[in-house]
Amino acid sequence: MQDTTQSASIKEAFPWLAVRPSVDCPAFNCPAERVQALMLGLRDDQGYAQLSDLTAVDWGQDASPRFTVFYHLYSMQRNDYLRIATDCPGGSEPYMPSVSSIWQGANWLEREAYDMFGITFRGHPDLRRILMWENYPYHPLRKDFPLAGLEAPLPSEDPIGNEMLGGHTQPAPMAGGPFAAGSGKPMSKTEPRAKDESWNEKCPKSQAGE
Repeated sequence: MQDTTQSASIKEAFPWLAVRPSVDCPAFNCPAERVQALMLGLRDDQGYAQLSDLTAVDWGQDASPRFTVFYHLYSMQRNDYLRIATDCPGGSEPYMPSVSSIWQGANWLEREAYDMFGITFRGHPDLRRILMWENYPYHPLRKDFPLAGLEAPLPSEDPIGNEMLGGHTQPAPMAGGPFAAGSGKPMSKTEPRAKDESWNEKCPKSQAGE
């Protein structure tokens, strides 16, 4: 159950916040230019001493704004959580101010969002990829990145991968999936079915329109 008293206290302290619909914890929308000031106030004055998570959502190529960063904060004093959502300026080249100077734990979380979504966190002390190699040309959690992946040059310092794969990554077969339940019935009454998107050397990947 949400703490309405704490929500009112936060809204009073930061009147420019907009309440965001949420079923699990208090949530607010914050303008990008006020994120750092908000996070300092929440940490120092509201008791949210821990940044438990930082992630992002790509709403799709046609959405405006396209990307939203989510901050999940935790108060050990009250044992409660808070969610802050901030839309990224920049369209297909999104950016946000870094909060790594406020929480050291944001360092790797922002690097992950940069790697997977292509969000640049301005002021980050060491913004580089954390999962993919540095010269990888794509951002795998963007909506326009295909589920099977894209061919890309492997790093030159990976001699085994270059020898095995001819210097490039290869799209991965999706054996048996993804799975989706039919609509119009309760989930408990609907058996998930696999969309036929599997292929291998004996069954080549179908081309668009086939």
